[in-house]
Amino acid sequence: MKYFFIPLTILLFACSDNKTVKVKGSDTEVNLAVQLAESFHRYKPSLFISVSGGGSGLGIASLLNGNADIANASRRINEKEMALFREKGIVLDSFIFAQDAIAFIVADDLPLASISTRQLADLLSGKVRNWEPIAGKRLPVNIYGRQSNSGTHDFVKNRLHISFSPAAKQMNGNAQILEAIRADHSGIGYVGAGYVIHGVTKGIKVLPVYTTDRNAAVSPLDAAKIAEGAYFFQRPLFQYFRAKDSLQVRPFIAFEKSPEGQKIINVGGYYPAKK
Repeated sequence: MKYFFIPLTILLFACSDNKTVKVKGSDTEVNLAVQLAESFHRYKPSLFISVSGGGSGLGIASLLNGNADIANASRRINEKEMALFREKGIVLDSFIFAQDAIAFIVADDLPLASISTRQLADLLSGKVRNWEPIAGKRLPVNIYGRQSNSGTHDFVKNRLHISFSPAAKQMNGNAQILEAIRADHSGIGYVGAGYVIHGVTKGIKVLPVYTTDRNAAVSPLDAAKIAEGAYFFQRPLFQYFRAKDSLQVRPFIAFEKSPEGQKIINVGGYYPAKK
């Protein structure tokens, strides 16, 4: 199964009152949301669902401005955003429907089997600009990441307590990062694990991550370790919606919580929400 990320909107047949449930936001979540929406349509064909990406920040802004009914976000809404909702008198509700793991990827011929959080911080901040001290190969480090409105960008930055190097290339989505690393043998990038599990990974290597003990490195593809909460870069995936729209969006959310919805989440390369 291949994932192709293109600007997309999936539209499913309209409900009787001609209202659309618009889901916008996180690029990490967009393919999963499309799969859930397609399956939900077979379960309840009278409901109209629209799914598009663009980043967590865009999804939250669209919810604020009335251009979305559900905002997909791979990060928690921040206080500045919450203040804007309060100014408009909008009460929010939220739902954690899955969890994701961030995969750090390099070219498969880079002589590196795992990486520490300290090494990642040094590389992504620009403190270390050559692979020699980490991989033993004299190559300049090229960083491929997400744009600043991406929840993944914020998550990695905050988890490592860094600011990204000004030289980091800001890509529109996970698929672009995968293609960049495939073409650049001195690159490092980060993507949602679901894109690696079901994407075209020829020429790419996923690096297990450790904090202090190299022998304790954990892969983002290890479902058992994710279930234990053992991977340093795992996170909840959120859906935000206006409380007043609860009745309109609840059928879709209920489907996501159902056994069928949870199966789609697992097969899609994501992990069940931690209880």
